[in-house]
Amino acid sequence: MERLPASTAILSPDGRSSVDGTRLGTTAERQQGATLKDKIFNLLPPAFVVLMVVFWAYAPASVTNSSWSIIVVSSLITLVILGLEYFHERHAGWRMNKREFFTDLFYVVLGSTVISWVSTKLAEDPLDAFKKSYGITTEWAAHLPFVVQVALVVFVIEFGQYWMHRLMHNWTPFWLTHAPHHHITQLNAAKGAVGNPIELFLISLSVLALFDLSLTAKFCGFTILNVVSTFAHANVRADPPKFYAFFFTTIRNHSLHHSTDYEATRCNYGNSLILLDRIFGTYREGEAELVGQDERKRLSIWEQFVFPFQPLIDRVRAKRSDAAPATN
Repeated sequence: MERLPASTAILSPDGRSSVDGTRLGTTAERQQGATLKDKIFNLLPPAFVVLMVVFWAYAPASVTNSSWSIIVVSSLITLVILGLEYFHERHAGWRMNKREFFTDLFYVVLGSTVISWVSTKLAEDPLDAFKKSYGITTEWAAHLPFVVQVALVVFVIEFGQYWMHRLMHNWTPFWLTHAPHHHITQLNAAKGAVGNPIELFLISLSVLALFDLSLTAKFCGFTILNVVSTFAHANVRADPPKFYAFFFTTIRNHSLHHSTDYEATRCNYGNSLILLDRIFGTYREGEAELVGQDERKRLSIWEQFVFPFQPLIDRVRAKRSDAAPATN
């Protein structure tokens, strides 16, 4: 377990650092003084979202109905945004290194294989069977315009994730599963995939299977969520326009959620839809540069896996140590 510097920098709404009061500027001010390169990067998140809609709406059916398409597109999203980190990074302290890359890769593979399989077998398939056994139908959803279907996919998934995420920050048993994700000490494109397997399963749960939506609309919604979430974790200097940032989560919102002060993490729960935080009163403006928990302890993969059980392990060890003198 590696311990990193524990200081933190959080930008207040007026753009001042919480550490030394240095005024770094608000998002609007930084956008006004932006270079051409800044302006281009600021438009990339909304451009990627539009690109996803256009691709899934107009690509051949042989492509959009293939399960391989979602795998390829999702992988490309992560790789491209990861590449953007090298061209316009947000913070030098978040710069990718070999250890972080292979840790992130492990979790991306874990999420797309084991976690996906478990979620399907333990959640989606039973829900689908329940729907069929009781004759529940939502055929009206399949007749909605394509963009509306996509919006429904995004909302249904995010609504469930928002409340699960909020629960994880407000009830200790659930926090123990989620805390490993907050022990990451830098933000990068694939960091959204990092976490304890129990949390990764819980956060994947949704009732989307209850809706009769086209496979293409689902794939489009999944990749839009992927785009937004990946940019929200990425070390890319991009401050999207207000028309995007009002609805979708940005790196500013999410870096504050990952700040080293635990109380400061209890805000901005929307993984992709920050709009839900605005609606339910958990939105907070600001930005953090240094991220992590417990004095920025970086957990190994094994430590992340056993973290939820650590209190029990410590209790057992304490009992054994207390009993040892009595037996001698």
